[in-house]
Amino acid sequence: MKQQKWVLLVALALVWGSSFILIKKGLAGLSPIQVGASRIVFAALFLMLIGANQVAKVPSFKWKYIALTSLFGTFIPAFLFATAQVYISSTVSAVLNSLTPLNTFIIGIIGFGATFVRRQMLGVVIGLSGSLILILNGAANHPEQDYRFAAFIVIASICYAINVNLINKFLSDIPPFTITVGNFAVMLVPASIVLACTGIHENISDQSVVHALFFVAILGIVGTGLANIVFFKLIQISSPVFATSVTYLIPVVAFCWGLFDGESLTLIQLLGAAVVLSGVYLAAKKR
Repeated sequence: MKQQKWVLLVALALVWGSSFILIKKGLAGLSPIQVGASRIVFAALFLMLIGANQVAKVPSFKWKYIALTSLFGTFIPAFLFATAQVYISSTVSAVLNSLTPLNTFIIGIIGFGATFVRRQMLGVVIGLSGSLILILNGAANHPEQDYRFAAFIVIASICYAINVNLINKFLSDIPPFTITVGNFAVMLVPASIVLACTGIHENISDQSVVHALFFVAILGIVGTGLANIVFFKLIQISSPVFATSVTYLIPVVAFCWGLFDGESLTLIQLLGAAVVLSGVYLAAKKR
């Protein structure tokens, strides 16, 4: 079991670390709303295709938690990330996403009765300080980017934190695959309506749109659908904070993709990223 959780953690880091560059490629031909909605639709169609029978396995009194986890775990963040990456780099998005374990810790204390030690509170302060360094220095050195939209990534990380705590408290007795299929069964219709309202069908023959949809399909099926199954499994065999510590590794993968695609961070931003990860480590460490 101990070895399995580390294998799943590394696999998730590779998949989710690649998600930011896939969002960027999707935005080359689609609007942020189209990227967010089509990502959900692709994932939902794939999951319904391979696991529609899982829907009947969700107890009726659990559906309210399935709906909440779909909202906070995927629906809201999908649009926040796509919108933010119009204005800031994929590398910065990945680093700020690593605030998720820190926010999981905070939300756990505020809303779910989790306990903490003084070292963890110090980690919260350090992590938030690193985020400010990253954002403020990025705004000063990359005037072509609008770092106000970094707030969208922070909000998304809070949504992820709420999602993880909800799953741990209310859905730990339901198989990961069932949770995932249930989540996307809830989201399929609203995401399809949002996508249809964007008028994407009018440009579906455009080569740039087709090319972008290809990357979003990979993002939806692998980076959202399959990855969520693995993530929920990881929560169940470890803990919420361990599961969200995947965000320690995600920036490394995303940074490599960013370099390959011509992105870069200043030395001060790299320092800020290191401070963020140090704070997250302290916040997640119980002893």
